[in-house]
Amino acid sequence: MKKHFTCYIIVAISLLAIQACNKDYLDKSPLGGPSDASFFKSQDELLLAVNGLYRAMNKPMDDYDPGQLEGPTVSLMLDAATDIGYERNASDLQKIGTGNHDANNTYTQGLWTDFYKVIGRCNYILDNAEKVKPLTDAALYKRSMGETRFIRAYMYQQLISLFGGVPLVTHTLTLETAQLPRSEKQVVLDFIFEELDSAAAWLPKTYPAAESGRATKGAALAIKARVALYNEKWKVAADAAKAVMDLNVYKLEDNFPRLFSYDNKNSGEVILALQYQLPVLNWGGPYPLLCRNAGGASNKVPSQSLVDSYECTDGLTIDKSPLYDPKKPFENRDPRLGYTIALPGSIFFNYQFETHKDSLMSWNYNTAPATRIVNQDAVNAYASFSGYCWRKYIDLKDKDNMRMSTMSITLIRYAEVLLTYTEAKMEANELDASAFKAINDVRQRVGVNMPEIPVGATQAALRSAVRKERMYELANEGFRLFDIRRWKIAEKVMKGPLYGRVPRGLLANAPAIDANGIADYSQVSNKADMRVIEVRTFNAGRDYLWPIPYIETQTDPKMVQNPLY
Repeated sequence: MKKHFTCYIIVAISLLAIQACNKDYLDKSPLGGPSDASFFKSQDELLLAVNGLYRAMNKPMDDYDPGQLEGPTVSLMLDAATDIGYERNASDLQKIGTGNHDANNTYTQGLWTDFYKVIGRCNYILDNAEKVKPLTDAALYKRSMGETRFIRAYMYQQLISLFGGVPLVTHTLTLETAQLPRSEKQVVLDFIFEELDSAAAWLPKTYPAAESGRATKGAALAIKARVALYNEKWKVAADAAKAVMDLNVYKLEDNFPRLFSYDNKNSGEVILALQYQLPVLNWGGPYPLLCRNAGGASNKVPSQSLVDSYECTDGLTIDKSPLYDPKKPFENRDPRLGYTIALPGSIFFNYQFETHKDSLMSWNYNTAPATRIVNQDAVNAYASFSGYCWRKYIDLKDKDNMRMSTMSITLIRYAEVLLTYTEAKMEANELDASAFKAINDVRQRVGVNMPEIPVGATQAALRSAVRKERMYELANEGFRLFDIRRWKIAEKVMKGPLYGRVPRGLLANAPAIDANGIADYSQVSNKADMRVIEVRTFNAGRDYLWPIPYIETQTDPKMVQNPLY
């Protein structure tokens, strides 16, 4: 293919749209759509169908509409339902964060529905592709089957990570076979591993630039490592991560902010990213993340606890480092703090960003010379409730079109693979030099240069290091929800107040930081001055899994609900 494959997406969606008309999660298409006799007839139709799967992987960020495909992928919203982020909109995503969700939650239901729609499309392709195999280039056919199996496995790993055991649907369903029980989680996990092994064998290591955004061998292996890690299959996770490393295709980006800008397409760290191209598709843009001075909504923001978790440049947490000064709390800190979060006193989107409530005027650096403006980040009622904004995926190239960005959104990058390798080796108690090298490569990338974790550190020390490192490195990329669940710390970090900054000042002293990087403000002398954004609850007997949508348990007598929903 000479054209970039995203150019085909709208046509592909048109061909497959009728399959999505049925709202049922099992996607009983093609009962009302193209028949087996009329679809597929050519190589081009097969390619259009496979290309359409990539668009279907995109999920909207704001109030969930299952019929809406434009909007940031899940990875840009899940952190808002964790201890490191907040969702200001009074939406069902916010209810997940506060622990007030139930089986009628539209967000959980929307993701369940759309994941199964994608699975249904994958099944349809795999059930019917043989018809055009004789008419399709052999290598292209093999690659198309690999892409389809990869995407189906990707959807299932999302489902089991959120809901536990789910119905395992591997063929296009009929009305007679539509009612299915939930499969055991291990059964689905074994299927995911098999699918990803097949995909890895069929997919190429790399593509020409015009084909960027397609699943590769490295992507299949990386997702295998991810899902194995999430399910404590330490050897499988370590082996899959090592296989990605041994491909010698990927390398850490020297410029960390570049990973979250328009330049990320050319980064050797990106393993898989969603691609966008106007007028075909965009991800909605940075409007929900941006500060008020820049015309943004500031409705998805990082928490004070995340800000305080980042180490000082000596590798010590702020409660232990002599470099930490409460009067200048953002100095001498891990550079990724400022790369990830817009901090008070910094320049953000060409505006002075200051959220101190007495800072009534600010600087606009978009004019020459700079001009003074009313500081909306201090006076606007809907300015950031935490006093901070996300900086990842904010690029000045979107300045004139903040709702229609075409920046690539990364789903898998090499740093995650390295951290997966370290954690899997550590939990398997295989503390060799390679386990330390992987995490230290991430910590010591050019532009970050944090101190090494010493080779020979204990398992407990390395566990603490890798858990904190995943927070520092991967914040606002959608990993935190899964991490706090699998580490069984959600019951601690998701209970009680979610704090923002002191509205008219700073913390008088550092909070205590535990081995997981969690801040405890009980001994902060001016704790009472901190903004309480919301008070959260977490039921450990219930909330480690999302509810099966109510409509599914009512229409399918074989569907068993998760506990206490």
